Amino acid sequence: MPRRTPRNALDRLRTPRGLHGFLKTASVCALVAGLLSPLSPAMAAGTGSAEATAAEATAAEATAQAAPNDHCGGQCSDILPPGQNGNATLAQILLNQAFGTQPAHAEDQLGPYANLATGYSGLTNDKINTFFNDASFGVPEGQAASTVRPAGRDDVTIVRDKKTGVPHITGTTRYGTEFGAGYAAAQDRLWLMDLFRHVGRGQLTPFAGGAPANQGLEQQFWRSAPYTEADLEAQIESAAAKAGERGELALADVDAYVAGVNAYIDASDKGRYFPGEYVLTGHKNAITNAGTIEHFKRSDLIALASVIGSLFGAGGGGEVNNALSLLAAQEKYGVAEGTEVWESFRQRNDPEAVLTQQDGSFPYLPTPDDPQGRALPDAGSVEPEPLVYDRTGSAGAASATGASAKSADAAVSSARRGMSNALVVSGEHTASGHPVAVFGPQTGYFAPQLLMLQEIQGPGISARGASFAGLSMYVELGRGQDYAWSATTSGQDIIDTYAVELCQDDYHYLYRGTCTPMEKVERHNAWKPTVADSTAAGSYTMRVWRTKYGPVESRATVGGKKVAYTTLRSSYLHEADSIIGFQMLNDPDYLNSPERFKGAVQHINYTFNWFYADSEHTAYYNSGDNPVRAGGVDAEFPVWARSAYEWQDWDPADNTARYTGASAHPQSVDQDYYISWNNKQARDYPAASWGNGSVHRGNLLDDRVKKLVADGGVTRTALVKAMAEAALADLRAEDVVPDLLKVVESAPVTDPAAKEAVAGLKAWLSAGGLRTETSAGSKKYAHADAIRTLDAWWPLLVKAEFEPGLGADLYTAFTRNLPVDESPSAAHGPTGAHAGSAFQYGWWSYVDKDVRSVLGEPVKGPLARPYCGDGDLAACRDSLVSTLKEAAGRTAAQVYPGDDSCSAGDQWCADSVIHRTLGGIKHGGISWQNRPTYQQVVEFTSHR
Repeated sequence: MPRRTPRNALDRLRTPRGLHGFLKTASVCALVAGLLSPLSPAMAAGTGSAEATAAEATAAEATAQAAPNDHCGGQCSDILPPGQNGNATLAQILLNQAFGTQPAHAEDQLGPYANLATGYSGLTNDKINTFFNDASFGVPEGQAASTVRPAGRDDVTIVRDKKTGVPHITGTTRYGTEFGAGYAAAQDRLWLMDLFRHVGRGQLTPFAGGAPANQGLEQQFWRSAPYTEADLEAQIESAAAKAGERGELALADVDAYVAGVNAYIDASDKGRYFPGEYVLTGHKNAITNAGTIEHFKRSDLIALASVIGSLFGAGGGGEVNNALSLLAAQEKYGVAEGTEVWESFRQRNDPEAVLTQQDGSFPYLPTPDDPQGRALPDAGSVEPEPLVYDRTGSAGAASATGASAKSADAAVSSARRGMSNALVVSGEHTASGHPVAVFGPQTGYFAPQLLMLQEIQGPGISARGASFAGLSMYVELGRGQDYAWSATTSGQDIIDTYAVELCQDDYHYLYRGTCTPMEKVERHNAWKPTVADSTAAGSYTMRVWRTKYGPVESRATVGGKKVAYTTLRSSYLHEADSIIGFQMLNDPDYLNSPERFKGAVQHINYTFNWFYADSEHTAYYNSGDNPVRAGGVDAEFPVWARSAYEWQDWDPADNTARYTGASAHPQSVDQDYYISWNNKQARDYPAASWGNGSVHRGNLLDDRVKKLVADGGVTRTALVKAMAEAALADLRAEDVVPDLLKVVESAPVTDPAAKEAVAGLKAWLSAGGLRTETSAGSKKYAHADAIRTLDAWWPLLVKAEFEPGLGADLYTAFTRNLPVDESPSAAHGPTGAHAGSAFQYGWWSYVDKDVRSVLGEPVKGPLARPYCGDGDLAACRDSLVSTLKEAAGRTAAQVYPGDDSCSAGDQWCADSVIHRTLGGIKHGGISWQNRPTYQQVVEFTSHR
């Protein structure tokens, strides 16, 4: 059966197939379970019976202390599937593989999360915590499952609740608090943390195995952040040095956190309850306990941060692809008209785009009238820079070289992986008079999850929420005593491409007039088969050439001169700088107002939209170090690496520059409502990714929240319902298909197949255009035929509508800038199959604007020329009817061809959300929802 290739970087990281078929018999499982479990985790951690007996008293005490500082009044909730526990012993892994049994708290949040898809319509305020966790501070009396004083310390306690196993960390000293945070993180995510410190260093294959997916993953991330060990170590010290007392505190917090992680490594090694993946990958011996789990150090956290920042917090890039599509447009239409056509598809500042900040203008990167310093490549001259050399063994297999090609393509794609959404309504429009928020990050679905829940209470820290595993010295998204905050990826452009002119040979370049050698940075990786990964032995060397202007991405000629194209992002060499902002968000003594909130997130150099709610106010701020470009530079395209075109005040020694001031970032306080689903932030503030036009998935939220606000009396229930319905909506069906059907029905539809398809689509639209089950657990869609028809029709109609007018070359070039489709089952889309997130990247705005133009309807910011039927309504209709008939005739097996998880023709399964295994524990698929992975529902009732 055909296999689909996911394009999200993390989707490539899978537990190799060999593990899932390993040791299936009960007798072997029982034997290994006996060998591996001489001590319980609590006993080995130094928590004796007396301490365990005192757990409930300790929890009650913690609750009593926390309650006066909890201003949510029981109206804060959260959820993070599949479950809190992301560590499993070898015995637990084998039992899961053989019988599907789950370790405690490994998936107890998956069911409530999944059930919202069919349960939201009957939601009431008292039922919210049927689908979410109570996110109040502390542990209710009698609900403490365990109490641990890590490493026997008397200044910190970790209490885990019975319902979800979330750690509630309470410290009496700052050091003890952070030590406990590190210990709790390792309890829940040690294997994942270890995995990602190796991904960030480009050393995944020696650690986890040489599967082609692992090869592709380490190549993609190391290509964009090829740090040496010295680079990693310097970044945390540099970030701390710039921040004064807060910097010194952050450094101490990191050291305490790392010490806590290492204390758990030692305890789990001694007690032999460390994650079983260490045995399966050959790092530990199940019988003798020989082998080592390496201690963590400061630099590991920077390696982790580089992966997370690259995935979710770095907007921009793709300038070479932009140049190629511009040149194709100019080749097709001539320079003037070709440029106009390109700009109309780029939609830098589309007047019909849905906005997060509704008022004001925030100019950033305006299109220059007379662009300066452009360095567009000569036709046919662009060649990607090789990364992998000296392949041996399995590294030379076709599957391995194919993975390398995909990683290279993903690394330079201009379609960023921005995700997450937010719905925030001011108290002026709510039933209670207090703001209501439903928000969270959409970080994909993995087992164990990239994020983890925790509550931290200690000197200068008071918060509960989610943090990325290995970076959880602070809560990164969550709630404080009387406020909550969250983020979505914003993706404004902080990455530029420079054309460095070569001199002497291919590895020297002109830097400010001097011929300068490039710096060669290498990783030599070798692997051998393990139980977890049977990939044959192999090796290769990854080699990156670094310049003052960043790593070399590709080579070309410009006006006949040989150049290397490099990429430079403002957060390069600054992966640790955001730590200060997160520290401030957790500090109750600092954060007491919307203004202080904005002050905190201004210290976060990654590109995010930040949202805030307390009992009286809401706020929004767009973060990121936005470099100020030289006058006349168009950041959409490569520019010459010359002083005149560098970022203003740029210092290559530590990659710093002048950045736009805080007032230039989109922001406000107490707007009527905010929505964000990675859409355009504000007027005159262009997003780096393509596709911010008249139809965006942000419209699915904006239309619903706007109506709620107009009606007034918004409640938590109403806002959750709006989010949940948008999470099931097919954007194409809701916002584009009605106009397509206007064209189709502009004349009588007489063909029986087309007529039946039109009737089916109209019935589905009348029912709301949702991709939802007939009933809970049916695994069958209502209006399944209409959904199948649209899934088949969309790529056919887009190609038929645009390729004849654009020509094959330009059409293909534009599809490299922006994929045509991203339906839930579109494995070819940027997020891959089974990823949940859908409808962010696609040609919906192009189709919408073009079809409305053909219909004679007003269009603001139209495409430069009509395409459907060359602007003729009858010809456009003929094209749409023809492709609709073809789509309707395609079988379910053709539309949903099947993959490793689904049989051909299984529509529900093709859409389903599947937690991709990053370890040994598997989970079943759930019905599709397009919503945050971690999500909060908050309404504070009082303020300090």
